[in-house]
This record gives sequence, structure tokens and C-alpha cells, in this order.
Amino acid sequence: MKSHSVLVLGLALAISATLALPVVAQTNAPQSTSSSTALEPLPAPTSTNFWDGDDPNLVNLVTHPFANKKYVQRMTRPIKDRLNELDELTASNTAAIKDVDARAQHGLQLASEKTNLADQHATDATNRAQLAQTAANDASTRVANTEKMIGGLDQYKASSQTEIRFRPGQTELSKAAKDALDQMASPLKDQHSYVIEVRGYSPGSGQGAITASEKISESVVRYLVLTHNIPVYRIYTLSLGNVPAASDDTTKHGARVEVSLLRNDLTAQR
Repeated sequence: MKSHSVLVLGLALAISATLALPVVAQTNAPQSTSSSTALEPLPAPTSTNFWDGDDPNLVNLVTHPFANKKYVQRMTRPIKDRLNELDELTASNTAAIKDVDARAQHGLQLASEKTNLADQHATDATNRAQLAQTAANDASTRVANTEKMIGGLDQYKASSQTEIRFRPGQTELSKAAKDALDQMASPLKDQHSYVIEVRGYSPGSGQGAITASEKISESVVRYLVLTHNIPVYRIYTLSLGNVPAASDDTTKHGARVEVSLLRNDLTAQR
């Protein structure tokens, strides 16, 4: 412990002697002969040496600010202030980055929502276009079917045929004739798209034959209307007198009525 004290004391004496030399030299220097000339005062030296403004002595050497907590705090305060500024700048930049990121995320979300909405509208438009195309195809199909139906309204084909015979001078229907008409007319109840053609033939000549064929045809029509409720507008009557049929000789067969059921082609297709 004594050796350390002697070393510190010696160091202090050496530093004191070194600093005292300039002072002695300045004292012994010759004074200027020109007393009238005023010299500018020398600026105070800045305390940048080891002692930092303290007198170089043993006491100050032992209690130098390097060993003082306040000195350390005073020297490190600018660094702490700069660090605080850096922390504030970092916090400000972080907040700005977060704000920009939040705005970017919000913008992306809005863009995504608008994109989804646009996709939904596009899908709805596609579905509506498909529905419109389907409706147009259905309408076209219905129009084609209607045109086909209209074109085939007057297209009738023979479905069945029966022949009713009469004795000379007779106009009443026999039981066999009624049975034949019943067999033809019974299935026609509540049906449509059909017509019944009644053609009357009678032997003889001239207007007499025509009148006779008209009477027997009226007997057939009257039975169909009254017994089977066949509408009159669906029955077409032809009184042909003694006109021969396609390969027939009316004079050989006597009076008769040919009844033909004609159906429309459209009904046959359904």
C-alpha cells in the first residue's frame, strides 16, 4: 500500500514540475518596451487535457473525474441523447411502416373484394346468358313444333272404315249397322283431331238416286250425333247417288253408306 502511494505521489510531482516550467519561462521573459501597444487578451484555454480544468495536484489526481460517477454520466449523456433520438426515429419509422402496411393490406382487401364481386357479377351474367340461351332454344323448339302443327292441321289419314247396308227403300239402321257404328264411335269420346266422313250410295239414276243416298246418310249422321254425341262439325256428308266407288258397282251392291274415321297425323305422333 505504501509503494502505491509513493508511486502516485512521484507521478504527481513530476506532472507538477512539467506544468510549472512554462509558467517560470513566461515570468523570466523580457518585457516589451512598447507599453503603448495594447495586446488582445489570450483566449482561455479549453480544458481538454487529462485534468479537465482541475489543478494538477495529488488530491485532484486521486479524486479525478474518471473515478466519479457524475463525470461518467456527464460524458455519456450525449451518447444517451443520441441513442434516445435513434430510438424515437426507429419508433417513428416503425409506426410509419406499420401504417403503410396497414393501408396496403386494406387496399389489397378492397381490391380482393372488388375482384370477387366482379367475378360474382361475371358468373351471374354467364348464368343469365345460359338461361337466356336455353329460353331462346325452347322458344325456337316451340315455334318449330307450332309451325309443324299448323302445317299438319289439315293432314288427315284414314284410321278405320265400316260399311252400313240398307235394303231397297229402307232408311232405318239395322242392329248390325248400329253395332258397327258403336264400335267405331265409342272410342272417340273426349278425343280431338278427328273427322268422320259419311258417303252415301244408292242405285238408280239421276236425282232420285242422289236423294235416296242423302236419306240413308242422314240416318247414319243422326245416330252418331244423338247416340255418341259426335259434334256435327266433325262429320262430313257426301250424297253420291249411283256414283260407283273406286272398284265397286253400286248397282250390284244396292244402297249403302261408307263411314270413314280420319285422324290427324299430329295426334298419331303424340
